[in-house]
Amino acid sequence: MFCKWVVLIPAVVSVAGAADIRVVEEIVAKVNGDIITRGQLDQTRQGIVQEARRQGANNAQLNEVIADQQKNALRNQIDQLLLVQKAKDLNINVDPDVTRRFAQYQSESKITDPDKFHDYVREQTGMTYEDYRDQMKNALLTQRVISDQISTHVNIPEPDLKKYYDEHPTEFVREEQVFLSQIVISTEGKNAEQVAAAQKKAADLVARARKGEKFSDLARDNSDEPNSARDGGQLPPYKRSDHLMVKQIEDIVFGMKKGAVTDPIKVGAGFVILKVDDRFEAGQASFEEVKEQIAQKLAEPKMEPKIREYLTRLREDAFLQIKEGFVDTGAAPGKDTRWQDAAQLKPETTTKEEVAAKRKRKLLHVVPLPVHAKSSIGVPTSASAAPAGADPASAAPASTRPASGAPASGVSLSGTDTGKPEKPARAKPARPAPNSVPTGTPVTDTPPAGKS
Repeated sequence: MFCKWVVLIPAVVSVAGAADIRVVEEIVAKVNGDIITRGQLDQTRQGIVQEARRQGANNAQLNEVIADQQKNALRNQIDQLLLVQKAKDLNINVDPDVTRRFAQYQSESKITDPDKFHDYVREQTGMTYEDYRDQMKNALLTQRVISDQISTHVNIPEPDLKKYYDEHPTEFVREEQVFLSQIVISTEGKNAEQVAAAQKKAADLVARARKGEKFSDLARDNSDEPNSARDGGQLPPYKRSDHLMVKQIEDIVFGMKKGAVTDPIKVGAGFVILKVDDRFEAGQASFEEVKEQIAQKLAEPKMEPKIREYLTRLREDAFLQIKEGFVDTGAAPGKDTRWQDAAQLKPETTTKEEVAAKRKRKLLHVVPLPVHAKSSIGVPTSASAAPAGADPASAAPASTRPASGAPASGVSLSGTDTGKPEKPARAKPARPAPNSVPTGTPVTDTPPAGKS
């Protein structure tokens, strides 16, 4: 059965870093601290159409995919960007899963040379290896958020799961397969004494693993193969029919039970230790083995409305602006997402007399008489309120602003004049009135970063 592709590919660009780019694409949406550009929407459309063709879509199915993308391209980008941001808030890590997927992909391609594999990825996807890896990472992050926040609340009764299993037996026929983790101890460039020390180290690691130490921790701390070591030594699944392993190793691991650890095996310039994380016998998988897989499949139709409800809540809580001419078909009802041009947001300038008047009004709960004075630069000032739409922090009295360790940019609340005053006459100056603020130092309220 042909299914719709939901390939969401946000090339996430930090707003903070956008100023460093000389040639800037047209920004069509701002989502919290990230942006979406017109180029990203075009790239997404092309990627999805190419993937549809790769999966064998006929013309009618291809037209359906294109029509959906023309309508929902921006919605899909915003959806995934919000879910990726949520995943970061929840400290979700999918790097080991990404590495396993790519290892499996490389294994299926039967290309061992990394550079040639990168070229193969570009030929198959139209993207660089790095871009495709980022796309896969974002897709896995969104899946994890949906699984953790939504799927766990959708329950399928076990009788329904068993009924599906009994009615679709061919879906659960498996080839003989093993799932392995490895520790590699290199002997490259070492003399005989160092090789003996490496062999002893490998034997010690086997003994520790068999005594119950966590194999993934041992791999991460000791393996000389950095790619798998980062993920606790995990490797892609191996089918016996693929014959991708050396015959000696293949015979060993396919003869072991789940959880078993091999003795150190001499391979090339080093030793390898393998653990069988899981294995499938050839033939029909049992119901217990595939029960969770069936539950996920049956839950999908029930999850779609719940996913949209969740994404609407994320939109309601997000800082979201969309440029005129572009439509978010998943918009939260009633939320204002109109584009605010930063060039039209001008800073408001006030003086210390106004700050003092506002502070006095706050403390004494009285309305002060109008103040008319001149600042040191000759600009008439008054105690007028901040205009509508100004930053609430700038309109609040100085005594009520949140402490941040330092004043906001362009704001001086020190109460001192930075210029050098002329020497006063011998007569003592008049004592300032209580609660007064020295005049002459303008205070500029600028919108905080990220509000433009």
